Amino acid sequence: MSLLLNRSVFGDPANAGNVLTREAANQLFHDWVKNERLKLHMKQVAHLMKCWAAEKEGLDEAGQWRWELAGLLHDADWDQWPDQHCKKIIEELENRNIDPEIIRAIASHGPNHFGVEPETNMDKMLFAFDELSGLTHAYSLMRPEGYSGMELKGIKKRFKEKAFAAAVNRDEIMDAMQRAGVELETIMQFIIEKQGEVN
Repeated sequence: MSLLLNRSVFGDPANAGNVLTREAANQLFHDWVKNERLKLHMKQVAHLMKCWAAEKEGLDEAGQWRWELAGLLHDADWDQWPDQHCKKIIEELENRNIDPEIIRAIASHGPNHFGVEPETNMDKMLFAFDELSGLTHAYSLMRPEGYSGMELKGIKKRFKEKAFAAAVNRDEIMDAMQRAGVELETIMQFIIEKQGEVN
């Protein structure tokens, strides 16, 4: 089953700046996603994107929401339409006249799967957070105290253990870090500090 999108242009440039309201985004999120584990993953990635936009990109609230929205909806079609993953949510957001930058970030969050290269900082960070967020959460579930007291050395050890969270592609994570120009340890520490805020 190919998930290749076979295109590199998304949305209409005339829609730059257009976003979903938080209410509309949450409605779409809950209508499309029924799996609670997937919902948590999407909310965690959204939170990481928002925090990064605020702290590392220096964006205002409107800018932070654009990043958060890309994170919140990046896997929206995976639950009910896995064979149309990315295609369906992209088409939905295009039909709603959403900012092409947000749509493109979603389209490029798995370049090896969708065939779209991450270009903007939003693209690159969504790709960077996606898999590593999942691995970090898997590690938190092993620990009686969850994220509380989690240390960088612990997650680094799990990262090196190929059998741990085996579905998480380490090569893709390293590719994402290289594209984003950020050290793996930096992103790991950021996720440790921020991700536990979401439940």
